[in-house]
Amino acid sequence: MRILIINPPHPAIGSRIPKEQLPPLGLLSIGGPLNDEGHEVKLLDAEFGPMPFDEIVRQAVEYAPRAVLLGHSGSTSGHPIVAELTRLLRAALPDIWIVYGGVFPTYHWREVLMQEPQIDVIVRGEGEQTAPRLIWALETGRPLLEVRGIAFRGNGVVVGTQQAPVIQDLDSFRIGWELIDHSRYSYWGNKRAVVIQFSRGCPHLCNYCGQRGFWTRWRHRDPKKLAAEIAWLHREHGVEVINFADENPTASRKAWMAFLEALIAENVELTLVGSTRADDIVRDADILHLYKKAGVERFLMGMENTDKATLDLIRKGGSTTKDREAIRLLRQHDMLSMATWVVGFEEETDRDLWRGLRQLLSYDPDQIQTLYVTPHRWTPFFRIAKDRRVIQTDQSRWDYKHQVLATRHMAPWRLTLWVKCIEAIVQLRPKALLRLFHHDHKIRHAQRWYTRMGRRVWPHEVLGFLFRDRRITNGPTLAQFWGAPQDAEEEAMASKQKERSIASLNAEKAPAAAQQAA
Repeated sequence: MRILIINPPHPAIGSRIPKEQLPPLGLLSIGGPLNDEGHEVKLLDAEFGPMPFDEIVRQAVEYAPRAVLLGHSGSTSGHPIVAELTRLLRAALPDIWIVYGGVFPTYHWREVLMQEPQIDVIVRGEGEQTAPRLIWALETGRPLLEVRGIAFRGNGVVVGTQQAPVIQDLDSFRIGWELIDHSRYSYWGNKRAVVIQFSRGCPHLCNYCGQRGFWTRWRHRDPKKLAAEIAWLHREHGVEVINFADENPTASRKAWMAFLEALIAENVELTLVGSTRADDIVRDADILHLYKKAGVERFLMGMENTDKATLDLIRKGGSTTKDREAIRLLRQHDMLSMATWVVGFEEETDRDLWRGLRQLLSYDPDQIQTLYVTPHRWTPFFRIAKDRRVIQTDQSRWDYKHQVLATRHMAPWRLTLWVKCIEAIVQLRPKALLRLFHHDHKIRHAQRWYTRMGRRVWPHEVLGFLFRDRRITNGPTLAQFWGAPQDAEEEAMASKQKERSIASLNAEKAPAAAQQAA
């Protein structure tokens, strides 16, 4: 079958500002198995530009696919774009199959299929084994009920089939690297780059995380096979930067150490960046020299907040002591630390934010990324926040960089002022600026690149708040906006087969605000 995989444009994501683009790993992970099944597969990466809708449709018509597959890593904020694009694709190509996957449709499959009749099938959860089985069923006319891990409409009924089995061996499905031109993708200051996963999932129980339940449980790739694949990407395609998409690649010390040793043995000069937990950095204090030797230049650590009550509320698990120690250890080994700090919790006051700033300064991170708390309906945190008021009803702004929930003690302008001041103070203090002249040339390059990006992103976000974003003062509650809490389905593939009629779903009166946002 001729298949077109589309990576939709997503102009709301602030990372577009650097004018650098990373390849869509999730779509490549599906394209590889489809190619191996003998299908004719093409990737259309509409993030470049970003590509206008009419050009996407023109190229789709020119390719004349039998099926179009879409998904986006920022799937909650990307859904409105997918909805609009698929309507245009349906009008231009009325006979194609339109298949949609990602985290947001995995959980909102009922509402998506109700509200977007142009979408035929939703792939729920991991797609590497589900997508080829789905395409085979579409091609041969087999009943879709036989395909596990999907949702569709049949005879006026919205149907979610039985869960697909969790992929035990992550190396059993090949990434379709042949679908991209590596010379177009860069990161870290115009260095050729790719995205990789060493592991999927996270063993920790943070109640706000929208990813942990999607992957169901933590698994990792074979350390030596992944090291060999990364070395091949460097030698054959000139890849210099490896950006890990894992939530927690270092969860297993044994497996992560085996990967580092295997990559060191490959003797390739790379830059490794990713995310981890401060606890793991402290745990690995005796092997951090291996991190550095393998090429690690920066780890983002989700510290979320410096207030103990808030950390307890979101079940973060770590401690401020370990956060501070992890930053110190990374600096000792000439690796950068990026601290994420989340604001927008309901009871925050000026005093809390002042105390948080002082704590951040005492942590002394090399870089900071400030985010707004963004509750997902399938997480336990949604139930805690379900009665809070929504101030941002544009779903494309639910990307962690825009305030979406009202806070009790301060207006949005006041919270934004705090956020921008905290970012400026942490990044522009003398101690931070001196790191622009770091003795390690790779760290020096990274700090200067990040500073240049900050000079562009910071005013862009301020101007966006002042002139582009539209907030409301008396919005719906979170539950009215999205619907009832869905944390019983947090583990994406753990629910039993469900069949519910469109009529019965309509009878539940899905909130008008949610329909508008979709």
